[in-house]
Amino acid sequence: MTTVLVTGGAGYIGSHACKALKAAGFTPVTYDSLITGWEDAVKFGPFEKGDLLDRARLDEVFATYQPVAVMHFAALSQVGESMKIPGLYWKNNVMGSLNLIEAAVDAGVKSFVFSSTCATYGEHDNVVLDEMTEQLPINAYGASKRAVEDILANFGEANGLDHVIFRYFNVAGGDPEGEVGEHHRPETHLIPIMLEAIDGKRPALTIFGTDYDTPDGTCIRDYVHVCDLVEAHVLGLKWLLDGKGSRVFNLGTGDGFSVREVIDRSRAVTNKDVPYEEGPRRAGDCTKLVSGSTRAESELGWTPARSTMQQMIEDAYRWHRTGHYNK
Repeated sequence: MTTVLVTGGAGYIGSHACKALKAAGFTPVTYDSLITGWEDAVKFGPFEKGDLLDRARLDEVFATYQPVAVMHFAALSQVGESMKIPGLYWKNNVMGSLNLIEAAVDAGVKSFVFSSTCATYGEHDNVVLDEMTEQLPINAYGASKRAVEDILANFGEANGLDHVIFRYFNVAGGDPEGEVGEHHRPETHLIPIMLEAIDGKRPALTIFGTDYDTPDGTCIRDYVHVCDLVEAHVLGLKWLLDGKGSRVFNLGTGDGFSVREVIDRSRAVTNKDVPYEEGPRRAGDCTKLVSGSTRAESELGWTPARSTMQQMIEDAYRWHRTGHYNK
């Protein structure tokens, strides 16, 4: 079987990607420090504990498994934290990624799939975002991801490292079979926080900012189901292995939901009201982030089949009720 090194494979998106890779006939090797990931989520291939900043450890893993490609998810991803401690994000996300890219090139790897973010675009009022939109990140998280994109472009030109970059929007939902799911420490994503509030595991959900220039005053985001997202990553990997070269793809549905709209949709799934309170805006949050791209559909053949808000909440709620790692 063909081996793929998956950094961050013990995390939310990475673990779902490992399951999708295995189903597609690949052997995913998870490389994870377990700082934010869960060893219990590594179910679909070998596990190697290590930090991206540890070059010797990376070289050891590359030598052992000789992967044909890297799928890179490992990163810190909290916007608020990145505004308060930017150095942490530049060190972990940028220096760690550079270390990984250099190790991959030295090991002869020619295919690299990178998990980027729509946060690289920054604030574009009344603009539906596509891959050609100017990248003007307004927080250190988005800036760090933009920097890695630039590094990949440089290594592509200098070393022939073909890469697919996915800039995706808010990820939600979970594995329909319940083998893996979303569980962060601390939890920072809207839907799992909302479900915790519904079930009394936290006092209330806080809506950060109610004075944005949107119909109901709260931020608008484009949501994509995690299973649809990782299917795109498998398609991107096959794109590279077929020799089609480097490409950037947005992953979103084109539909935006405000925080209040997500809360309202949850009632149809859970039959419960969401206890919430209103708070001030968080530094680094954009008003609206919605994809306007059809490139992934037209070129990769990608269809976000599960990415309705009801389905994403249903799958997230199923996981929320039935299992978490290291309870």
